Amino acid sequence: MKKIFITATDTDAGKTFVSCAIIAALTQQHNKTVAAYKPVAAGCDLVNGNLVNEDAKWLTYYANSKQTLNQVNPIAFLEPIAPHIAAKKHNQSINVSDLTDHFTSVTALNADITLVEGAGGWRLPLSITQSSNIKENDGSNRENQLLADFVKENTLDVILVVNMKLGCLNHALLTYEAIKSDGLNCIAWVANCVSPEKMSNLADNISELEQLFPMPKIAELSYIEDTIHDDNSTSNRAGKIRSFTDKITIAASLTDLTILL
Repeated sequence: MKKIFITATDTDAGKTFVSCAIIAALTQQHNKTVAAYKPVAAGCDLVNGNLVNEDAKWLTYYANSKQTLNQVNPIAFLEPIAPHIAAKKHNQSINVSDLTDHFTSVTALNADITLVEGAGGWRLPLSITQSSNIKENDGSNRENQLLADFVKENTLDVILVVNMKLGCLNHALLTYEAIKSDGLNCIAWVANCVSPEKMSNLADNISELEQLFPMPKIAELSYIEDTIHDDNSTSNRAGKIRSFTDKITIAASLTDLTILL
């Protein structure tokens, strides 16, 4: 069983889009069983009394291990804010041991690959309980917990999604260095164009990252328009509207998953 963690250079870098594309490629092109796990999500809709996170819903849709939404995303908050702040608002706490307990039930499904999607970036806080320079009565320091601590505890391989925009080289390298300093293996990266406005010198930036990173690039995903235009029409009028599933199909076809097979 392979266990993969998807992280990114920042929020809204396309982690869910890339995660679903990877799952679709694995299940539809390579006949693999995949279980999905999004341990923490903030920003949900209230549906019939249940908190439903859109990202977790799509992960549940694409994974083929017969999971419920709650199994995929056990910790969810209504407000679209940092999870540890949302937890405080609701007098709750998030800790690594709880995330690992839920993860154990996911790995018990014995899927070929278990894909875990993070939240935010690599250093996302789970709990900030006390300043690290204040000591407990026993002389020890209470440590803040990060989502990265969960990844370390479970020794997950990491795939880094790079949001291709101005500043991405710095963000990508800092994230990669943090992953390595945590003793983890970053096995691949994805160049993802989230904005419809193409990054200036995009090819040059991707080429630079290919030279700077020791791990392979498994996908280079351009921004996919919502609408397919009729190029044969003199008016270039809009044609078919692409759904999210249409876009995932395209992205899956552009993703090389040799490292996971």
